Parts: sequence; structure tokens; C-alpha cells
Amino acid sequence: MVDLSESGAVSPGHGRHGQGSGFGNNGKKTSKKSRTRRGKRGRRRRSKKNNRNNKTPPPYFPPEAEEGNIEYKLKLVNPTQYRFEHLATQLKWRLQEGRGEAVYQIGVEDNGLLVGLTEADMKASLKTLKRMAEKVGADITLLREREVDYDLDRNTRKIAEVLVRKVPDDQQFLDLRVAVLGNVDSGKSTLLGVLTQGELDNGRGRARLNLFRHLHEIQTGRTSSISFEILGFNSKGEVVNYSESRTAEEICESSSKMITFIDLAGHHKYLKTTIFGLTSYCPDFAMLVVSANTGIAGTTREHLGLAMALKVPIFIVVSKVDLCSRGTVERTVRQLERVLKQPGCNKVPMVVSNPDDAVTAAQQFTQSACITPIFTLSSVTGESLDLLKVFLNILPPLSNSKEQEELMQQLTEFQVDEIYSVPDVGTVVGGTLYSGVCREGERLVVGPTDEGRFLRLKVGSIQRNRSACRVLRAGQAATLALGNFDRSLLRKGMVMVSPKMNPTICCQFEAAIVLLFHAKTFRRGSQVTVHVGNVRQTATVECLHGKDELRTGERAVVRFRFIKHPEYLRLGAKLLFREGVTKGIGHVTRLLPPSQNHDQNQNHDQNLQEH
Repeated sequence: MVDLSESGAVSPGHGRHGQGSGFGNNGKKTSKKSRTRRGKRGRRRRSKKNNRNNKTPPPYFPPEAEEGNIEYKLKLVNPTQYRFEHLATQLKWRLQEGRGEAVYQIGVEDNGLLVGLTEADMKASLKTLKRMAEKVGADITLLREREVDYDLDRNTRKIAEVLVRKVPDDQQFLDLRVAVLGNVDSGKSTLLGVLTQGELDNGRGRARLNLFRHLHEIQTGRTSSISFEILGFNSKGEVVNYSESRTAEEICESSSKMITFIDLAGHHKYLKTTIFGLTSYCPDFAMLVVSANTGIAGTTREHLGLAMALKVPIFIVVSKVDLCSRGTVERTVRQLERVLKQPGCNKVPMVVSNPDDAVTAAQQFTQSACITPIFTLSSVTGESLDLLKVFLNILPPLSNSKEQEELMQQLTEFQVDEIYSVPDVGTVVGGTLYSGVCREGERLVVGPTDEGRFLRLKVGSIQRNRSACRVLRAGQAATLALGNFDRSLLRKGMVMVSPKMNPTICCQFEAAIVLLFHAKTFRRGSQVTVHVGNVRQTATVECLHGKDELRTGERAVVRFRFIKHPEYLRLGAKLLFREGVTKGIGHVTRLLPPSQNHDQNQNHDQNLQEH
């Protein structure tokens, strides 16, 4: 607290000219009544000014939670051996909760009171925390220190925020998937090239060349397919990318945390590919890239709407700030803030301008669904690129270890998103393990085929991020080698499941939907492209329960029928459908058995065909 008498502020009852002088600032005589009123107004203004000048951190954090990866510690000065063992066990628990990451707030009581520590106590506490981390096989990184001066103590007291991260072992790095969205030519692929290659762009798109998969993409400079790029962080929070490591395998071995970027197409004609990437690859977060010189244009609003409809937390990067003036950048940021605050979005924009903001944004982003961090950077000059790296380094996973464990206890279910033929290896499928655990040599069934059957197969080898892996856990993406299995029997949208599961398939299903936009009316007989997870197929509207037709903004329970072949769906799965300008979202509420020409009494064991 600042003593108001020392700062020159006026204490109550003492005007700058003296209460009894009877003169205003211009030296003219004033009445006692107006003097008193003006004096009160002046004191109020000066008091507000002093309050603004003397901002201090709030004296409280929220109370410490029993679960989660955040731990409050008042101090860790010279603990006994018994106490040290207890602290190390506690750290192990917090690391497990955060899937390999924990945040320690030093100088904070369990109820959230910011007490702070002296320089000597803080030094001793950090030394103890380093010993604890070494014992459990982890490293510590000091994220930030803040002074606590809300009490009248003359000694400077500080609180410290420390990231504790496990050293990688047996490929159990933390893997977060980030979908990259934005309008065509907004600089998505260039930004990813700079982050993953470790070299700045030359202003003509050199950084993005390594990301393209097809010749026409290199020629046009536009992404048309889905590509994956990786950025690693080691246990000390340092960036691991292709500038230091020559192969993806080396990046995986050196990293405790991996960010997998899913580079999606920006052009409107590739919208179905972009939607497939968002629904099928289950991204944890979405990064919307907006060009500073063009602002919100083209598919930007549509991509923002898709991410929000699928409830994917989104943060925004304003790129190409080197091409325009500071005023233009600020205008683009203001435009974004207006859109985010609109009733349809209800987001709280948070512009990140320094490392402290980046740390705060990363922590609040996962705790509150409405916070939307905004970064302004350049891939050519490298301006503010470090702030994005700090944010990605600290960004915690959305699911905790308990949810992960529960998914792993379920039966194996792998979504097939990509199918390849690799020389000397055979058929390879890429996708995400939704639940359970998958090991090399495991026997699964894949389907449904066009006839609604499931075929037996055996998993040969597994690769994660282009490096060999023995065990795949729920939530992880990988490619599985299937040996000489006939590729023509596979298609995107299939699932590989445990034979014990008895998977349910359907030709018809019901969903509770809301029609986001339709030019006319949505009625029985309408045909739309339905996206449910990795399933993408045209479906016909069979009936609308309780209504004849739907208009924009209306809700209903609708029965859909797939027009080609049956699919495997889960109850409660998010659904997105589109056709031209028609768009709608919802969730699956009921699965109807296959059409009557299939024998519904067929035993599951008879469905399994020996391949």
C-alpha cells in the first residue's frame, strides 16, 4: 500500500491550497458550499487516480483443489526426510493428474491467500522443489515471479509459479492436437513451417514448402489436404523441432510434450475436408489464423462457427503484422473483439502482449470456455512468435488422468481416417484410438462393410508421430500396419473394434438438431451430407417429429437415412450436416436397426467373416 500523505495525494480535510483559504485554483473567492462540493469531487478523482496507479495482485487465488495438477505451497524450506518423501509423493500425484505436468504456486496458502516469501525463503523453496522433481524424474521451469505488496510489510515478498514436467520415458509424452483454421492465404501453413522447422519465412512462402503433400499445392501455395506437423517441448520447456532434430523420431525421443498441428484447408471448395479434419481427428484446441491486412474475410467466420459448434476451444493468431501499420493491426484486433463479443459467440477476448499474459492466457483458456486469447505476430520478422511458443508450452490437457484411465478400461475402438498402401509393409490405416488400449499383434474386427458385416484382422506394427510404438492408449492418434489385408475392403469412416464389443450399426438414426441456416425450409426428403466423427455420408431426411418443416434457428428431432451403406455410430455423438448454404448441428439420440432386408436375428459370430 502507498501512504497517501507521502505520495502527494490529498488526505481528507486538507485541500492543496488549504481548506480555510477560501480560494479556488484561479485565485477567486468561492462560496463555502461550492468549495466543499468541488473538494469532495477532487478528492474522489485523486483517490481513483491513486487506486489506478497502485494496482496490486489480488490477495487471493481460488482455494486449492484436491484434484487437478495445481498445488499451492506456502514454503518448502529445509523439510525433514519424512516430510520430503511426503512432498515427493504429492508431486507424483499432481504429475499423474496433469498427465506429466504440474504447476506449483510457491508462497500461497491452501485457501489461496497470497502470502509471499522473502528472497532467501524463495530460493530455498525452489531448491527443495528441484530436489523433489529430480526424485520423481522431472524438471522444473520458473514461469513467473510476482511481488506481493498489499500488506504494509517493508520487506519485498514474492510468489513464484513453477512448471514441473516429467522427463520423457517409453514414449509416454503428453500429446495435444491443435487444428489450424483460417481463410485461404492467411498464413496458416507458413506459420506452421516456421514453428516446426525453426526458420523464419522469407516473405514469399519458403517456410510452407515442407508441409505440402501434392504438386498442385506447391504450385498454387494453397493447402487442399490434411497434413500433420509436430512441435515438441522438452522437460525444461525448450522447443524441440526440425532445426535441432533431423527426424520425427528424434523429436519424439527428446520431447516431454508434443503439439500435433492438423493443417486444414482454408479455401471454400475444400470445406468438406476441413470439416472432416475437425470432426474426425478430435482436436483438443483450434488455432484460427487471421491475416492482419485483410481482417475477417472469406471462410474465417465459417471456420470460427464450426469450431464453436463442435465445442472446440479456440485461440486466434493475427499473422502478417509486418505487412501493415500498427493502426491496421489494431483495427483487425478490434474487429475480432467485436465478433467474439456478439451474442452468438459470448467470448471474452484476451490480447496477449507479453510473456506474463501468455502464461495467464494458457491457464485461463482451459479453465474457462469463454476466454479467447489473441496473438499478433509475424512469420517473417519473428515478432511475438515467442509468446505463442510460451502459450503452447504451458497449455494443459483438457482431460485429466482419471478420464483417460476410464477410457482405457473400455473395449478397444479405433477410428479409420486414412488408408495407405506402403511398399514392403502392405495396407496401413491412420486414425485415432477412441477407447481402450491397442497393442502390436492384437486381433480386431473392422467394419461395417457395404453389407453391414465386420471382418477379422490382426494389427502388425504401430507408429505414433512417425516413430515405432508398442502400445497405443485411448485418445492417441497413430498408424497401424495390417499386413496383406485387402485395401479395397476398407474405407474412411470404418471402425476397428474388439471382437467382444458386438458393435451396433445402423442405416437410420435420429438426432436432436438445430438448423443454423437454410435459404428456404428444411423438410422431409431433403438430402444433406452428415458428419459424425469420422463418418461422412449423404443422408435423406425421413421425417421430422412433430413438425412438417424447419426454418433457420428452429429445433427438432429428425430421422435420417444413409443412402449408400450402414455406419457405426455412438449415442450422444456430435453431428454436423450441410448442403450448399444449409447448415445444422445436433447429437445422435437413437439408433435404428438395419433395413428389413438384412436378417436382424443374425448372430454376431456369424457376422465375423474369416479373411
